[in-house]
Amino acid sequence: MKLQLSRPLAFIDLETTGINITNDRIVEIGIVKIMADGSKVVKRKLINPTIPIPQASSDIHGITDEMVKDAPTFKQVANEVKQFIENCDLGGYNSNRFDLPVLIEEFSRAGLEFSVEGKKLVDVQKVFHLMEQRTLSAAYKFYCNKVLEGAHGAEADALATWEVLEAQVERYPNIGNTLESIVKFTGEDDIVDFARRFVRDAKGIEIFNFGKHKGKPVAQVLKEEPQYYDWMMKGDFALNTKQKFTEILNKTLLKK
Repeated sequence: MKLQLSRPLAFIDLETTGINITNDRIVEIGIVKIMADGSKVVKRKLINPTIPIPQASSDIHGITDEMVKDAPTFKQVANEVKQFIENCDLGGYNSNRFDLPVLIEEFSRAGLEFSVEGKKLVDVQKVFHLMEQRTLSAAYKFYCNKVLEGAHGAEADALATWEVLEAQVERYPNIGNTLESIVKFTGEDDIVDFARRFVRDAKGIEIFNFGKHKGKPVAQVLKEEPQYYDWMMKGDFALNTKQKFTEILNKTLLKK
């Protein structure tokens, strides 16, 4: 059974200065765009993060300050990247919890709005963990019977992720062969903010997923404790979280 695509699917892999979604920066971006006919278009760029790359991170992905000192900043390539993935569904390995949140933070810092509304977000790691519980290198060996050469290189990881998804579709008929069926299987088709500060309950209502208001409808808290909005907007929360919180606030005000 082959994966059926109704529009391009862009697999995104980032190498970064660290794992803090709010504060760390991209040092390399690799995007493999799979067209509906199965052809591939690849984009890879080294990025100057404008902050030092910790040695611990360089030890993992091999990218140093010297290698990116003459590379463009993300702000300089942001519009190019946005246009490349604008009309695509999005995929990756642990992408819904790391790559996409980091990418959207970078877009926000660059002054560009990038919405995932209407896009299918397929996280290959989620399928793998539900089925086998492994890492990307192990997944590549398990599903494709290949050794992942160049692991922690953005392009190599993105390409491997695409091959793993193709193999998963072949191996697990129950997940279906469309992005709709795979996203439904992984249960991640209804993300509010990527940091998971907000989630939707069974009725589709946005509720808090942390802190003293966990489980309460966001709109209710905004009405009963409006100063909570100011507290979060001043706090160390991801820009994407603050944007979604503002959107919920605006919807709440419109209903008055």
